[in-house]
Amino acid sequence: MAFQRILIAAAGLLAPVAALAAECGGAVPCGVEDGSYRIEMPASGPPKGVLVFFHGYKSSAELQMQHRALVEVAHAHRLAFAAVDGLNGTWSHPNAPGHYRDEKRFVGHVFDDLETRFGFNAKTTLVGGFSQGASMAWYTLCQQGERTAGAVTFSGVFWDPPPKPQDCVQDMPPVVHIHGSADKTFPLSGRAIGSDFHQGDTFKSIALLRERENCQIETKVEKTVGGIACEVTPDCNRGEVALCIHDGGHQVRPDHLDAALQELGF
Repeated sequence: MAFQRILIAAAGLLAPVAALAAECGGAVPCGVEDGSYRIEMPASGPPKGVLVFFHGYKSSAELQMQHRALVEVAHAHRLAFAAVDGLNGTWSHPNAPGHYRDEKRFVGHVFDDLETRFGFNAKTTLVGGFSQGASMAWYTLCQQGERTAGAVTFSGVFWDPPPKPQDCVQDMPPVVHIHGSADKTFPLSGRAIGSDFHQGDTFKSIALLRERENCQIETKVEKTVGGIACEVTPDCNRGEVALCIHDGGHQVRPDHLDAALQELGF
């Protein structure tokens, strides 16, 4: 990108953000420091925001973009779909088995690039993820949730030991978390991965989030989102925190994403 800017400057031309945005998208990854992401805009017109999605273990941004049903749901909500690429098919979040890069710094570069290239900012950027990718989304909320407008996550939360509430930024956004009671891969109570690592407990992660967001626990209500029973605390710093539990297994479903985006107001 820097070389292209030099050529443009040498030709006496300006390089607006729209021109820079054309340098990547679709099948062409957007490169940032430490990694890359892929992005696809809705065909219906200018997007009103972007869903930044973290893939599951042993997947990739390229494979995530092939999950067309999820991409099309985002597009139906007039959201661009951005698939972030993990290294070696995994994520190096706190307490993860692998440590290949500083994920907080990398995600910060992705957020910076989304704003520079495409104009997406804290008011128009949502995060989401599945399985270990959902865990990445949770750590992103904890570390830089002030840069996001909401989150929808599936089948993954913090790993043990979880952060303390005061370790997370207070300005975290509304969250809808969807999890299956029959999930054996990332159970609601978590499970051991080898002898040294352990997925976290969903209920403890939700409680931590609600504490940090100053949710009024006594006002929590029962709500149905996309046919799933949810426990919702509406009176938090920036909106509600919803825990929705279905009777299925380890999965991310387009209709559940659709309902969660509606719940978040997108």
